[in-house]
Amino acid sequence: MINITKVAAVCNLGRNIDEIFNSACSGKNLPHKIDFELPKIEDKKYNLRCNQLLLELYNQIKIDVDNAIKKYGKDRVGVVVATTNSGIDEYEDTLNLDHLKISNPSEYLKDLLCLNSFYCCVSTACTSGVKAFSTAKKLLENNICDCVIVAGVDPIAKLPVAGFSALEVLTNTRTNPFSKNRCGMNIGEGAALFILEKDVDGIKLMGIGETSDAYNAATPDPEAKEAIRAIKIALKEANLKPEQIDYINLHGTGTIANDLMEARAVNEVFGTEVYCSSTKPLTGHCLGAAASIETALCIKILETGIMPPHIFDCEYDDELPKIKLVTDKNLKAEKMDVCMSNSFGFGGTNAILILGK
Repeated sequence: MINITKVAAVCNLGRNIDEIFNSACSGKNLPHKIDFELPKIEDKKYNLRCNQLLLELYNQIKIDVDNAIKKYGKDRVGVVVATTNSGIDEYEDTLNLDHLKISNPSEYLKDLLCLNSFYCCVSTACTSGVKAFSTAKKLLENNICDCVIVAGVDPIAKLPVAGFSALEVLTNTRTNPFSKNRCGMNIGEGAALFILEKDVDGIKLMGIGETSDAYNAATPDPEAKEAIRAIKIALKEANLKPEQIDYINLHGTGTIANDLMEARAVNEVFGTEVYCSSTKPLTGHCLGAAASIETALCIKILETGIMPPHIFDCEYDDELPKIKLVTDKNLKAEKMDVCMSNSFGFGGTNAILILGK
């Protein structure tokens, strides 16, 4: 069994996973940009905000990362980083081609940790964070690595914000997912970092489901056929029935197209029996880092049994299939053994992650 043995995270809600989780459970409404100073990087090749976020996380769990490298050796520890915006803003100022390389964050971590093994970045829009776990899982299962450092990181950048604005899916108010009054999404920034090992105590990586709609470059299939199939693939790999899922972290962007598709997918598989919430009204949509931050939150949910509330105006859209939203702050579940996290992205990419105690 592949386990997550350590996690670190940073976003607008806090500088570590405990701060983030406590802020999320209390429903804090904070600006979606990180407002504290990040560590400096002197190397011009790697002097990017995304790498400063990664360095912040490494500093949080340095002892654990260094011990893993000492345990397995520099040739047996891999790096997989999920991202979409690495270096876009910096390139506009510097014209340094290294800043445009999507692989820059993974190469930075590999060099920072003096590793000699596999490293790569995964960039599949908003499913990148789950896809990074999928890649790491394959590295471990095929004995390419004995340990993998998995991360997801994205800063706020002008180009993607302009792109989402052109698609008319952004809102200047807090995103309002699954409400009849929803009017778009917010952009956020953040990062999370994980240590993955085989047969070591931790949170179990139980199942991953990946599919593609092949429907539209920017719009999900409203029938949710491939999203439903991704959920079923993840459940089958985890050897679980739908009723064994205790909580679902929704993709929940607050856009008309995503909310319709996701409500249909969740309702089709789970009906109205499983508690769900979207944490994007709290963190913003962190794009390539979204699934990573939400995975970190799911780990804390499994550890505490407390579910973050679904923050919206409580006017559920009756045209959407019904799902069971967490409406109370700091709600503690009677049982919390298995969490599922949904991620959906441009190009019709669907990725589902199931974690367990």
